[in-house]
Amino acid sequence: MQYFDIQNKDSSQLGDSQAQLSRIADLVLEEFRDFYREFKEIPELSKQAFENRDHARSLRLSSRRLQLYSVSIHEFSNYVRREFPELTADVTYWDEVERRYLQLVEGEYAADLSVAYLHSIRRKLYHGEWRVDDYASYRSKYETDEVMADQLVTHEIKNSLTAEHVKKMLQIVDFQVPFENIERDAKRIVRRANRNLGLESRLSGGRPVTIEMFLAGFFRNRGAYLVGRVTFDHERYRPFIIALLNGENGIYVDALITSATYAHNMFSSTLANFHVTNFFYHELSRFLRSIMPMRPLGLHYSTVGYNHLGKVAVMNELESEFENYGEPMSVAPGKLGTVAIGFCMPQSAYILKVLRDEPTGDYKWGEFGGVESVLEKYSKVHVINRTDSMLDNIIFYNLRLDLSWFDEELRDMLLKYAKSSVRCESGALIFRYLVVQRRLTPLPLYLQDATPHQAEIAMSNLGYCIKNNAAANIFNRDLDARNYGVSSYLKVYLYDYDALESLTDVKIRTNTDRVDGEEDIPDWYFEEGVVFLPEEIVVGLCLPHRDLRRRFAQEHAPLLSVDYWTSLQNELQAGKVPVVSVYPDTERLIDD
Repeated sequence: MQYFDIQNKDSSQLGDSQAQLSRIADLVLEEFRDFYREFKEIPELSKQAFENRDHARSLRLSSRRLQLYSVSIHEFSNYVRREFPELTADVTYWDEVERRYLQLVEGEYAADLSVAYLHSIRRKLYHGEWRVDDYASYRSKYETDEVMADQLVTHEIKNSLTAEHVKKMLQIVDFQVPFENIERDAKRIVRRANRNLGLESRLSGGRPVTIEMFLAGFFRNRGAYLVGRVTFDHERYRPFIIALLNGENGIYVDALITSATYAHNMFSSTLANFHVTNFFYHELSRFLRSIMPMRPLGLHYSTVGYNHLGKVAVMNELESEFENYGEPMSVAPGKLGTVAIGFCMPQSAYILKVLRDEPTGDYKWGEFGGVESVLEKYSKVHVINRTDSMLDNIIFYNLRLDLSWFDEELRDMLLKYAKSSVRCESGALIFRYLVVQRRLTPLPLYLQDATPHQAEIAMSNLGYCIKNNAAANIFNRDLDARNYGVSSYLKVYLYDYDALESLTDVKIRTNTDRVDGEEDIPDWYFEEGVVFLPEEIVVGLCLPHRDLRRRFAQEHAPLLSVDYWTSLQNELQAGKVPVVSVYPDTERLIDD
């Protein structure tokens, strides 16, 4: 399927130069609207996939939506080069195209998104730099408190939360599939909300409670969500998220999430994006941040699919961090990476990365495939189902950052070891690409200061991280614990991707069937490709903590067996969609 019909654009009757440039501006806007129309169709298609229990289609839609923007930019830029070579030969022509285009989108809600699209076309045509200033003036003029109010369904709870209140919340989305038992689920939510939030005592004391539900359905993988917030006397917001599943007998409520911790995990960028049936994206991102304040705003945009606006917000946040704290970036804490150079500001919510031209002497995977091969793996992670176990990547291209942002040691390291990707020019570092991720604490560094209980939780979650990655057909052949990070909520994630392989391509072998004293080289030694011996997984972690290694092996014993890995490979090859739990079993309402 071709995403965009650019072959039928008519350039034969463009007239004089000014008319031609004006026509090109029209064509850019037409192409943006083609892209955005399809982008906005996908949440409804995801809703249908949920209703039809078509989980494989849900995953395909997720991947497709993530690629729409880059496909559109690539296709249209090639069209412009082919049909208007004189335009691409002189960037000054583009200034007139931009002037006309900005007039056309003036006053539209999605003006900032359409301007981001315009600048992406420009960078593609002229290999220009990514500049946050290009986006500063085009924040939507319709982003107001009045617009926010129109996106909320407000329930004023004066005496008690009732099943009738909850039934109205459940009917925000017009599902074409009936609820299995809406009366039962409404009563379960009332009981759980009273228990978690202490509503009865608050209301009995004459203090009313407000529950605001965002007017949208949130769809991802197998599930659907209705997202709201609770306020108590103008106190901080609490999440009120209703998780839905579609079973053989209809839709049912699986969980009620009222914990900010669990909400942060659900909306983590380690999972696929949500498809949301509401396109007031500024209000949506602000609403999500109100119930998840520890999550940077830029990541809220990305979580709901607006990755390009997320880039702008992330760069704005980095600039604010530098201005507020005045401390330059330095090499990230922990042992230096063999392939990537990580760096950050001391107080930053983000970590930045570039790849070395050549790995360090500790590299253990034979011939290095080069920067582009590793960058391709980082890009791949962005468009797959990350199963709550891999950090998403925001990748900037041709980015200029002032030299004052970097301390001397970091600047020298970048220019020495990543000179194919970083250069110094006119008081700035120019990055051919720059990877930005949510900042985590490297697992070995975390274990140094963790209490015994915290360390046990982290090691337990490491096992689940490895299992979830495998369920997404991702195998990290470098199991070194340095490639994993710990969040403030003790979740463990994979964040280095230079050693990623498709699990279905890995050859699972073992030495446990060899007789002690055998001196022959095992047959698998001569096989080409990636060979994995499950019994060596604990040794591969390279952790000095013997007790933690032993506990890991006990709790996650299946990971050390050939049968576990080969059965998972068989399921993946059969096209099965993995089940990923994004909230604890304790939050489920089955027993209420």
